Order: sequence, then structure tokens, then C-alpha cells
Amino acid sequence: MTRIQYQECIDACIKTMNACNYSYVASLKEYDLASLRESIQLDRECAEICSFAVSAMTRQSPFVVDILRLCAEICERCADESAKHPQTHCRECIEACRNAAMACRLVSGAVEVYA
Repeated sequence: MTRIQYQECIDACIKTMNACNYSYVASLKEYDLASLRESIQLDRECAEICSFAVSAMTRQSPFVVDILRLCAEICERCADESAKHPQTHCRECIEACRNAAMACRLVSGAVEVYA
């Protein structure tokens, strides 16, 4: 697949990376950090794997299928954890994470077909 064929997934991962980074910073400003601990950790993990997935797609890594599958899994876990919290920044993270997870699954399945 080419970068153009990956573009929707790249865009979804970038949007999720930004949403997770924002949620991470906003969570650190909350009073009850203990209740957000898991969410804070997953925000960082999700932002990092999304960044790595974008890099893998851009350079057409031979490991892109595995990276995208892992990215989808982490995005789903981040969305599930964010859904436990009422904060606006958590709510904004949910949709971005779920969209990226879906895009990663679609692309990883398409890449396998081409392989």
C-alpha cells in the first residue's frame, strides 16, 4: 500500500494522538489524579503508538500489520477507560480513539490481502 492508501488511517491516528496528548495534560491538572491514573497512562500509550503507527505507515514498514493491530487494541482500551470519566477531555478522546481503532483494523486487514 502507498501513503495515499494509508491516508485515512494516518489522519485518524494523528487526530487521536492529539486528543490523547490533550487529555493527558488536562488530566494532570485535575484534583483527583488517583482516579485518573489509568486514563493518564493509557493516554500516553495511545498517543505514542499512534505516532509510531503513522511513522510505520509513512515508511511502509514490513511490520505495519502488527503495529496497526496493536494500535487498534491500545486505542480501544484508551477509549474504554476514558468512558469511565465525566471530564470533557476524556469524552473528546473516546470518539478519536474508536475511529483510529477502526481505521487501523481496516487498513491492517487490507494490507494482509495485498501481502
